[in-house]
Amino acid sequence: MRYISTRGSAPSLSFEEAMLTGLARDGGLYVPETIPTLDADQIAAMAGQSYEDVAFTVMRPFIGDTFTDTEFRDLIAKAYAGFGHDARAPLVQLAPNHFLLELFHGPTLAFKDFAMQLIGQMFQLALGRKGERVTIVGATSGDTGSAAIEAFRGLDNVDVVILYPHGRVSDVQRRQMTTPTESNVHALALDGDFDDCQARLKDMFNDFEFRDGVRLAGVNSINWGRVLAQVVYYFSSAVSLGAPQRPVSFTVPTGNFGDIFAGYIAKRMGLPVDQLVVATNQNDILHRCLSGQGYHKDGVTPSISPSMDIQVSSNFERALFDAYDREGGAVAQLMDELAAGGFDVSQGAMQSLSDIYGSGRASEQETSDTITRTLAHTGELLCPHSAVGVKVANEHRSDATPMITLATAHPAKFPDAVEAATGQRPPLPDRMADLFDRDERLTQVPNDLEALKTHIKGLIAK
Repeated sequence: MRYISTRGSAPSLSFEEAMLTGLARDGGLYVPETIPTLDADQIAAMAGQSYEDVAFTVMRPFIGDTFTDTEFRDLIAKAYAGFGHDARAPLVQLAPNHFLLELFHGPTLAFKDFAMQLIGQMFQLALGRKGERVTIVGATSGDTGSAAIEAFRGLDNVDVVILYPHGRVSDVQRRQMTTPTESNVHALALDGDFDDCQARLKDMFNDFEFRDGVRLAGVNSINWGRVLAQVVYYFSSAVSLGAPQRPVSFTVPTGNFGDIFAGYIAKRMGLPVDQLVVATNQNDILHRCLSGQGYHKDGVTPSISPSMDIQVSSNFERALFDAYDREGGAVAQLMDELAAGGFDVSQGAMQSLSDIYGSGRASEQETSDTITRTLAHTGELLCPHSAVGVKVANEHRSDATPMITLATAHPAKFPDAVEAATGQRPPLPDRMADLFDRDERLTQVPNDLEALKTHIKGLIAK
């Protein structure tokens, strides 16, 4: 299994190389050269299996000889041992033919734990046997950062630096990043929004002298390993509802497109997926694009679903790569146009995207109303991101096909929005009950590349 860049001019890599590299040296994102498939019997055999067994079956074809079967099974077991639910990703029924996939039972109460816990284990084994150390720099709109810090803190072969937008994450999200005491993890509050954090991250990757000097690695969803780990719960949930004998649809609240792209990979692998619906908040650039209006940046408006307050959706580049028949030069041109403000999608590529993805949006009021209504009708308390998904799913679901909406975070991560909608302030789980009593450790930094590089070099030199 080899991995190629979406921009077409970087060398192909093995799974291990692509995982440890993150972003290709031509600025592109790595994708598999070919997508392995599972037949109907292999998918049907997942029924009744543990999440860990399903994970092994789904991911094993992608990793080549990076890990032995025994090593990979052990890594998976360690990754999910700390989850708070034996099913790892349980389904809850909201209405006839509408189900909620709870992805918030991991250590930091968000779907990012599914990928990050596994990535942490894979990095540690791969780097340990090489005797190497890397510096992971990540950008987060809230959940990736805490998941990365939780996965890598205290590990021997990794320094972790997380950039998050100052004042634009919830208090719970911030404290999950700033209260760990291990010396190898650092949270930096950047003056700007998430797109600024992501842009500075990419700038660092594209500065090869800095990149090589600090042995830079990335665990944002630009890292293929992140996307791969998320493919698993599409299979586990769909099989629970009768796949492959019947198709299943999914609605995914998303800002950076990684989680919905994992659903596309599941479909390419042979899972009978009917609809893949992108749900956006008021920062609806993905919905506008998928509605034929082109991809044009229009500024970020802070919302009650802050993890989706994004205008530059990195993983959309992977979708464009396939929509443009894997022409790396065409994607590179689009990304140049995006840097200048935006681009229009060609008719053929737009048709390809429309054949795969539906979309919808939820306003602030609609999001809040969905939290209120869902609690009243089902007893389920939604975080605002999950509520965006439920609202859009209700507009797309049918009587014929089960709809699964991804619940991407625990409501306790966004207590103010939930309390405003319901009058209930969701408590943190017992293991996090003292989160607001812990000391914070953070540094506010300017939105300046040179200052960031200097600061990071100082951190890892200690």
